[in-house]
Amino acid sequence: MAAKKDGQPPETELSKDDLEAVRKLKEGYAQIRRELSRVIVGQDKVIDELLISIFARGHCLLVGVPGLAKTLMIHSLADALSLTFNRIQFTPDLMPADITGTEVIQEDPDTHDRRFKFLHGPIFANVILADEINRTPPKTQAALLEAMQEHKVTAGGNRYTLSEPFFVLATQNPIEQEGTYPLPEAQLDRFMFMILVDYPTEDEEFEIVRTTTARFDVQLEKALSGEEIVRLQSIVREVPVADHVIRYAMRLARWSRPTKPEAPQFIRDWVSWGAGPRASQYLILGGKALAVLDGRYYVSCDDVRAVAHPVLRHRIITNFNAEAEGMSPDDLVDRLLAEVPEKTEAVQASE
Repeated sequence: MAAKKDGQPPETELSKDDLEAVRKLKEGYAQIRRELSRVIVGQDKVIDELLISIFARGHCLLVGVPGLAKTLMIHSLADALSLTFNRIQFTPDLMPADITGTEVIQEDPDTHDRRFKFLHGPIFANVILADEINRTPPKTQAALLEAMQEHKVTAGGNRYTLSEPFFVLATQNPIEQEGTYPLPEAQLDRFMFMILVDYPTEDEEFEIVRTTTARFDVQLEKALSGEEIVRLQSIVREVPVADHVIRYAMRLARWSRPTKPEAPQFIRDWVSWGAGPRASQYLILGGKALAVLDGRYYVSCDDVRAVAHPVLRHRIITNFNAEAEGMSPDDLVDRLLAEVPEKTEAVQASE
């Protein structure tokens, strides 16, 4: 496959199985969008970012006010992907065993011997909606984050492997902060994307009200199976990336760090902490997933730019000066995208 667009490495050879997998993912993506549009009005960008994260094997943090159909959206997505789904309502009294499971003593009816048996908690599902994760204590948050990172849980000194694919969607309510335990930056960094769920437009809200106040019973068709999703996640990892695209993603992350000499002045003025190396990794993985969803087997700088906001907005920590001047992390990402060059002079000279 010869290079045709920015970012495509020359002579990328694909097996027939890989080509078929990319084609199937593009078709499955279109079918998923069609199925979700039957129950979800609008929110196209949110759905796209969720799917990118799933196929990049990441997790998402959704931020939005109540009543925006976040639970319905995630449950419908799990149905369309033939995945098991559990919703966990996080509360201040929720303990780690309440989500991971617990050991109970069970007596054998024949021998009357007693032994411990592990009862699986709600974390044992393919898609987990962790509702209002910031309402539960840090110990319970840590149990969830261990499952996210390791795809395993620890209970009673034993380790249990979770079924694949495993995808966590955590929500935060931005308007009720009293009595919450905000996630520290090191834990926020575990989420590939922070997705903003905004209010619908007037036409979308009209359609929501019209549809949901009448008889509403939709059965979604299955677009992909769990085994196919795991295979497609592997295909996404195998997508080649040109060196200059990797360096562009690195510059976006590195220029966000106020202590680095390459950081622009506005970053030094308005940022306390910038994005770490995990941001560079997720920019590339997100770009790979976006490319494959589009039916391409190469990544361009445009793909990296398309995922920059959800990757960087929770990794750029603004200071008091930024808040005083009304500068949000998204505003700073906009400026980074405008100022960071796609290629350095050294790269251009070598081409």
